[in-house]
Amino acid sequence: MDSSALILLLLLGLCGVHGQSCQGRCGSVGLCSCEPTCESLRNCCPDYRNFCLQTQPYSGSIFGGKDFLILHATFTKIDSIVCRFGGSIDTVGFVDESSRAHCVSPLLYRTGWVPFTVSNDNGTSFPRAGRWLAVHTGKLDSKLKAVLVNATRWQYYGTPGVTGALQMTWDPSMVQGHSVNVELWGYRETGVAYSNDWEAEWKYLYTLCKLHPNNGSFSFVPVPATAAAPDVWELGMLRISSSEHKDGEWNVESIWTEDHALAWQLDESFRADSASWAEEKCLAWDQYENNLPNFLQEIVDCPCTLAQARADTGRYHTDYGCDIEKGSVCTYHPGSVHCVRAIQASPKYAAGQQCCYDDRGAQVLTGDSIGGSTPDRAHDWGSPPYQRPPRVPGQSHWVYDVLSFYYCCLWSDNCSYYFKHRPSSGCVKYDTPKSAVVFGDPHFLTFDGLSYSFNGKGEYTLVFAESHNLTIQGRTEPVSDRIKATKVTAVAMRETSSDVIEVRMVGDPKHLEVLQNQEKLSFSEQSWMDLHGVLVFSPVSTNVTVMFPSGAGVEVRLRGDNMATTVLVPQEFFNKTLGLMGKLNGNSIDDLTLPNGHSVHNLSNPEEVFNFGANWSISAESSLFTYDSEYLETEYKNAPKHDQSFVPDFYVPENPSDPLLNQAIQICAGEGSQFCRYDVLVGRSLSLGNSSKLLFQSHMSLVEDLKPVVSCGFLSPPTNGMKNGTTYIQGSRILLRCEEGFDLQGATERVCRSDGHWSGEDTVCTKTSNVAGIVAGSVIGALALMVLITSIVLYSRKHRKPSGVPEERTSNL
Repeated sequence: MDSSALILLLLLGLCGVHGQSCQGRCGSVGLCSCEPTCESLRNCCPDYRNFCLQTQPYSGSIFGGKDFLILHATFTKIDSIVCRFGGSIDTVGFVDESSRAHCVSPLLYRTGWVPFTVSNDNGTSFPRAGRWLAVHTGKLDSKLKAVLVNATRWQYYGTPGVTGALQMTWDPSMVQGHSVNVELWGYRETGVAYSNDWEAEWKYLYTLCKLHPNNGSFSFVPVPATAAAPDVWELGMLRISSSEHKDGEWNVESIWTEDHALAWQLDESFRADSASWAEEKCLAWDQYENNLPNFLQEIVDCPCTLAQARADTGRYHTDYGCDIEKGSVCTYHPGSVHCVRAIQASPKYAAGQQCCYDDRGAQVLTGDSIGGSTPDRAHDWGSPPYQRPPRVPGQSHWVYDVLSFYYCCLWSDNCSYYFKHRPSSGCVKYDTPKSAVVFGDPHFLTFDGLSYSFNGKGEYTLVFAESHNLTIQGRTEPVSDRIKATKVTAVAMRETSSDVIEVRMVGDPKHLEVLQNQEKLSFSEQSWMDLHGVLVFSPVSTNVTVMFPSGAGVEVRLRGDNMATTVLVPQEFFNKTLGLMGKLNGNSIDDLTLPNGHSVHNLSNPEEVFNFGANWSISAESSLFTYDSEYLETEYKNAPKHDQSFVPDFYVPENPSDPLLNQAIQICAGEGSQFCRYDVLVGRSLSLGNSSKLLFQSHMSLVEDLKPVVSCGFLSPPTNGMKNGTTYIQGSRILLRCEEGFDLQGATERVCRSDGHWSGEDTVCTKTSNVAGIVAGSVIGALALMVLITSIVLYSRKHRKPSGVPEERTSNL
């Protein structure tokens, strides 16, 4: 029997003797462990999985209705199962024929991991603990939702020309039962905005159909709401649930549609004249917005270009409603090809920012197009602590930003009111982040652009920013037993009191594994996770992006056996970073600054650079890493954080007899060749060298995309005039002219200068003056008057009788 097995048996024996159990102790350690690492370390308490639960599936919509299975734990048929979510929301479960317990997820006004406990005595005690991932409906896989066939038709129903039957489809396996009920549920927010009585309300409204066959399809012809339903709800969802349940029964297994504008069930007045109905709503919304706080002052500006928007992954993320990777179907932003959203809501009002771009890569503004970028009073993805308006994910955004767009822009022609309250922010104040990267046999490019290599073995500080309590650490391991070089295999990070996130390279073939507070995360069901103080996005097993509230972002990309870690930080980190990725201050000379404040002077001396790296080894107390294997415990947890016995090859050998030399010369040409050659000739790997070259080029492209762009801001056409041009960055030209009947004063062409100001004078269109005509008319009139007067005078003189002359008599002929 080996020593590890003996230790395990000893621990189990101690646990049995001392009554150690994981009941109420998940995440803790005693004589035996209830920590997430205990299974791989083989030191779990015997009942670990009976009390520290896993589920299948592990995620579902925030609106609930997902039946999930509790794995590993066993129950009996007489057990009465109750699951309690977030400490207060109960749902009733059951035990199946295989003695496995099931529960149903409830309505949750939040996203992210929600803790739950399980009772098998009908709610008397809750000894078991697990967690459930609640997902924003817009980020939920379409297979898990009922689909509105032609969703646009549903949301325009009752407007001119939109009539007939509506259809929806679903996967019948999502709901157990031979027949289903189709129900309408509505959402609204009540109370005084930004006050303590501002509440979210989710309500069952009525059933469209009962005992419908669970065949995956339902169609109907909507009828308008009547006086029997005095409260006309304008936002909601359809729910499909087993006919075994009562109408409107809460928290039962079900499947939901997307949230949508309920045009199809509005009252008769909407169908009689939808434009007038919507205009009245738009004007009322306009007055309501006038009385709300101005959230525009605290939201961030948009990136100036599409390239910047897609590169700034620490602060912006793709808007799923307008994604260039999915065909640019931009329903609410016609003319745009891609939109992004600011990841973090604004600090006070929880507002959001949306930025849209056209096929030229230029930002689209509402001053030029109905498809322009629009800020949001409520962030679409919600924001902690969720639960209440305007922070309810998805729904608050619908209430305050989307329904009003229907009122003013889609159902009537009053977009000017909408854009008065939701104007594009532009990008005048946008500052690009700075980036640094490590890849290969560790090669570094710092925030200020210095490049160097450091091949120590151990765990080191990549970035430390005390001002934001941001720490990013990296672990390096030898490439192989025979090669005197190392590579980064794991990074761990935390900001302030956030969860600790670790990303590491594992398996064969290699892939990335993500840990949250030492517990492995699965991205098999969801690619986006809202965690405590941090967000994680992993669309594939070789790409992970970590986003912090400060705007700092960490991208980990795996290319073969080459793990690249890119860190992006906004301008607020200027002159506030230290570590292997350098001191961000615009000056690469002092990038290799030691913890004591001194800098490396001879950057060309690899041994001096190596000493710099060694000084940034972490301490055991500061480590953020997870040590969940005997190898990690031996080589890293219980060993010096910098292995002084490991001395790398500092110089690249170029032996003419080396069979890899000619190949290195061929594949390592161009920029980054020094990194590529080291990885081929020292690391003895053509694939590693080639991937290092590609990763270097990728980083340089990122640096290019993130170059600052000067914007002069939106330039509107003059009153009674027109303009040609809708880009507003340095070098952009705007041509201006006036309408017929108006004269142009000022510049006919304005150019965005490097100082952020438009060239030329402001352009003004004035009514065409008719001074010449008036003068000519006056002159002609005066001359005509003089002629008339002269004629009268002459006539008068000719016919006047002289004084004293007798009157002449007239003769008869």
